[in-house]
Amino acid sequence: MDSRIKVYFYNPMRTTIILFKTLLTLCCLTVALPALSQSFRISGTILDAQSEEPIPFASVRFRNTGFGGLTDSAGHFAFTLTDRPSDTLEISCVGYQPFYLAIASVKDLQKVNILMERGKFNESASVRVKVNKGLLVWRKIVQHKASNDRYRFDNFSYELYNKLELDLKNINFEKLGKFKPLKPISDLINDNIDTAEGLRYLPSYLTEAMSDYYYQKKPLKRREIIKAANTNGAKNESVIKLLGGMDQVINVYNNFIPVFDKEFVSPASDNGDYYYNYHVADTQIVGKNRYYHLIFTPRRAGSNTFEGDCWVHAGSFAIRKMNLRLGKDANINFLNNLSLIQEYNLLNDSTWFLSKDKFVADISPFGKDKPGFIGRKTTTYRNVVVNDTSVTNELSKNKLLEEIITLPGADEKGKQYWAESRHEELSKTESAIIKMIDTLTNAPVFQKFTRTMAFLGTGYKDIGNFQIGPWFNWISTNGWEGLRLRFDLGTNKKFDKKWWWHTYLAYGFGDKKLKGKAELFYLPKKHPRFYLYGSYTNDLDHGQNYYGEVSSDNFFALAVRKPNLPSKFMKVDEKRFEFFQETRNGFSTLLATTHKTYNPLRGLLPADSFPVNNGGTKLANFEVSLRLRFAYLEKFLENNFFRTSLGSPYPIGELYISHGFAGIFNSSYKYTKLTASISDYIKIPPYGSISYYIYGGKTFGTLPYMLLDIAPGNRLYYYNKYAFNLMNRWEYVHDRYAGVNIEHIIGNGIFRLFPKLRWRQFWTAKSLWGSLSPANQALNLKTTSGFQTLNGKTYLELGTGVDNIFKVFRLDFVWRVLPDKVPSSADKNFGVFGSFRLNF
Repeated sequence: MDSRIKVYFYNPMRTTIILFKTLLTLCCLTVALPALSQSFRISGTILDAQSEEPIPFASVRFRNTGFGGLTDSAGHFAFTLTDRPSDTLEISCVGYQPFYLAIASVKDLQKVNILMERGKFNESASVRVKVNKGLLVWRKIVQHKASNDRYRFDNFSYELYNKLELDLKNINFEKLGKFKPLKPISDLINDNIDTAEGLRYLPSYLTEAMSDYYYQKKPLKRREIIKAANTNGAKNESVIKLLGGMDQVINVYNNFIPVFDKEFVSPASDNGDYYYNYHVADTQIVGKNRYYHLIFTPRRAGSNTFEGDCWVHAGSFAIRKMNLRLGKDANINFLNNLSLIQEYNLLNDSTWFLSKDKFVADISPFGKDKPGFIGRKTTTYRNVVVNDTSVTNELSKNKLLEEIITLPGADEKGKQYWAESRHEELSKTESAIIKMIDTLTNAPVFQKFTRTMAFLGTGYKDIGNFQIGPWFNWISTNGWEGLRLRFDLGTNKKFDKKWWWHTYLAYGFGDKKLKGKAELFYLPKKHPRFYLYGSYTNDLDHGQNYYGEVSSDNFFALAVRKPNLPSKFMKVDEKRFEFFQETRNGFSTLLATTHKTYNPLRGLLPADSFPVNNGGTKLANFEVSLRLRFAYLEKFLENNFFRTSLGSPYPIGELYISHGFAGIFNSSYKYTKLTASISDYIKIPPYGSISYYIYGGKTFGTLPYMLLDIAPGNRLYYYNKYAFNLMNRWEYVHDRYAGVNIEHIIGNGIFRLFPKLRWRQFWTAKSLWGSLSPANQALNLKTTSGFQTLNGKTYLELGTGVDNIFKVFRLDFVWRVLPDKVPSSADKNFGVFGSFRLNF
């Protein structure tokens, strides 16, 4: 017989006992079931109201009882009760306002998401201790940086998923749905309105991107391959590149953390104890690991610091999770709240690596309770590989220090791809955003609305294959033309994606003359950039647009023009052709030919004052020029034809060489010009930022003043960053010159003492050294010319002022220090200038 089989023989007594036990069990169940049916079960998750991130180890207790517990590391809690010990559930956590949940409003088995609002980290009573445990934990974090910072590895790679969401808030959504351009999605608006702590917001826009990122320490190389991008209507490769992770990764182990254009001191900074107070609020065990709950608050109001908390692994002193918030005194414009969250996970028993970033900004341009929006960026990291030859093999394909590659068809991935590839599933609300955007962008009434808003904002309006504008140049006035009317017409990308032409006609009612310009642009290749350009201009010289921020041919210039200045007008007739070629490493060449004839109209030496050479025409010249420019890793924001520089992490250098040929196209002058410059923008946290521009040049030849260097002056009360604001235009002329412009944005500075003002401090210095050869002095410095030369002396302007007045205005107080003698009664040694600047 198999020993695994047990055989029982019939026994009456045994049968009776079994029957008795069965009846007893049934009786117990009969008594217990009613009690169990009256039990109450509640569970849920505790979340940060702004970031919607889980709050680990929050206290969840029934009010006025000893019953309760802590949420787990993911913010979850659950209770099963035979009766309700209290009518209120009390949730509390360091750094948050207490939350009270009425039990009567919760049904059995209901799962609740509780959103906790920010509180203060220093609400608890101050206790004197001999040893500050928080300070000791901070020191251990700093000591172990080299072992925990991900940049300790020789190389690494990961797959990155980046999601950006934009929500509208504090808007009357019922009226919004009735707004004509939005009527096609009125039902979707009503369905997608969300509420958090009484704040109603509408998820409105969503983008997402998938990429592979590669990093190597020595020699430094970075590479990102964007595999997919869901931009929901924005088909622009330069925008897609910005959606990757090349420039968006925050590292809490760095001494400073970027917040928009500011640098804030990290709580893990080597000098953190100078900026923060630290204390340990709690210690928790998760699995087999022990973690310190470290709280940090700013030591001084008004400094660029955070408040928040982090969980620190007790053995390695690696940061497991850090929550950063901007304090109420942080000098950042338009922000009501801002949260930065960074999480790390173990790759193995001892290797920590970044697993998630989250950035949430509550932007309120017009005030806390006014319409605004909430921006959310979530980035997750998977498939992490460290110190592997696969990384170096991929980086060996780089031709530059860093490259961003967008794969063909990256912006055309279908729903199936995204469903399978996303690191986290889209919520119901997020999926609805995509549907809403698709419906809206295809609605004719909304398309018309966006075109109108673009016309008001940019000045340009598309009409079929053509474009008109900018509207702010349509009407202006000056002392020579009187009332001036101008109309522009050009093509857009619908006309042709490689050819662009533009023309304008202007008429002055004072001189009764027609002027204009025509230009043609051909762009056969964008990356690296190559183009051909030709233009013809017959118009007044309206200012040095290279230096200026506002030219005189502008509607807004009417309000800020300096009075009582001598009128000086010059008309030009110019024909120009350009050949531009750029390489991938940021080196570019611009070869140009220019034929230009000048006609002084008022306040300048007339054409008869200058001799005619080589049988040419008065004040006519033909010039060939070459500009060499190097801007390594410069980034751009591009449209179909043109682009705007976003700057370079390195200095930008330029060298300009030009030569005038006498006798060609009736040119009268032979000369050579050399000009060089270097510029840079440097952040120097915690002392703000410095921008500088160093330049110099020399002209070889005896020439009329308009072919020499005319120092850039400013005829407006609108501050010009690149000009000398207390110098008049056409005041100083040179054939040798050198100059330096410096601007130091300090930040709060002395206004830290008045944090409610949110003002910012800066200083500027602009100097110029110049001279004019005796031959050029004899030709140009005549009694009626009005020109001067520095003759080797220094021109110096120093300035300071107040920035961020009402968040958008800046006042500059400028002193003309050298030369100390004012040349005319129209000039001053001191001036006040205003400007409009929109920044965070």
